[in-house]
Formats: sequence, structure tokens, C-alpha cells
Amino acid sequence: MSELELEPREAQDLFGDRIELGRQFVADLAREGETRGLIGPLELPRLWTRHVLNSALVAPLLSGRVGDVGSGAGLPGLVVAIVRPDVDLVLIEPMERRTDWLREEAEALGLSNVEVVRSRAEDYRPAVQLDQVTARAVSALSKLIPITAPLVRPGGELVLLKGERAATEVDAAAKAIRRFGLTDVRVEVLGEGVVSEPTRVVRATRS
Repeated sequence: MSELELEPREAQDLFGDRIELGRQFVADLAREGETRGLIGPLELPRLWTRHVLNSALVAPLLSGRVGDVGSGAGLPGLVVAIVRPDVDLVLIEPMERRTDWLREEAEALGLSNVEVVRSRAEDYRPAVQLDQVTARAVSALSKLIPITAPLVRPGGELVLLKGERAATEVDAAAKAIRRFGLTDVRVEVLGEGVVSEPTRVVRATRS
């Protein structure tokens, strides 16, 4: 079994006075993640760097009531809920074993700002549209926009975590961007000079 990555020094800066909750989340995920099908067997040596800090970097961009589509292990949803107790997170996940984990972990961490919904994003219709929607490692942007944009109120925002090909994905999603009336579409790089693996997000406003 591979060993859990040591906590990077940047973690303290990103989590601030919530670092102990961040450490507990990482420890819980390291202990149960593989057996519960939340993370792969090779992820422990990069759990902090690739997954947790990657998710924490997006937290300052979020506000109001935010949906996390395909929340899975709680990346970025539970991490954001830890870092930003002032933000209300709706974790949207279709798989029961993952929603069980999300509920159990939110309770264990004492996160009162988390609601877990078992549903596919395309089937979920919130009573009130969300202020923002985020997603990480779900699907290509051209497929992700049609399932996330309808959840966002007019004037609300998509904040989607993407890899190095983010700009290429934006170009390939031009038709979906027009169809759903997205404006101010841009790629932002977060954490340059702060963490070893910066995070790219695609941001877009729903008109």
C-alpha cells in the first residue's frame, strides 16, 4: 500500500484556522477512500497536492449557495465547505455509496453548511436556482455545460475546475456556450507561485 503524502506547507495558508478539519478530512479519505471507491490506489502519495489543495484554491471564488456536480469524494465540495463556512454547498452525486460517504463525512466534520443530494445533475431541479456551480473531473466542457448551466440563476456563475487543456475545451464547447447564453467565459490559473500544481478554472456567467 502506498503511503499518504506529507502535509505540504501551503496547506496551512490555504486552510487557515480550519486546518485541523482539513487534516481530519485527508486522514478519513486516506483511510476509507480506496475501499469505498472514492479514490484510486495510486492517489495517496499525491492526495494533498493534486486533490485537496487543488480544491481549496477554488474556495475564494465561491459565494452564496453553490452546487458541486459529481461531488464524489467531496472534491471540491467538502474541501470548500471546510475552508468557507460562510458558503452553502449542495453536493450533487448519483452514486449511493458516495452520497453515504459525503453525509457521514460532513457530519463527522461538523459541517452545517452542506446538503447532500443523490441525483444526476441533469435530473436535479433545485427549488431555487443556485448562485454558482462547480465541478471537478466530471467530463469535457462541451458535455458539462448542458448539465450545470441550467442549475444556475441568471447572473450566476459556473466555476469549473479543469486541466491544462482548459482553453482547448472552451474552444470545443463554443456551441454549448452560445446555447446556454454564457458570457465572460475565461480560463483563470489559481495558485501560481503558491502551490506546486496550480489549478485551472473555467469561469462563465449565465445571462
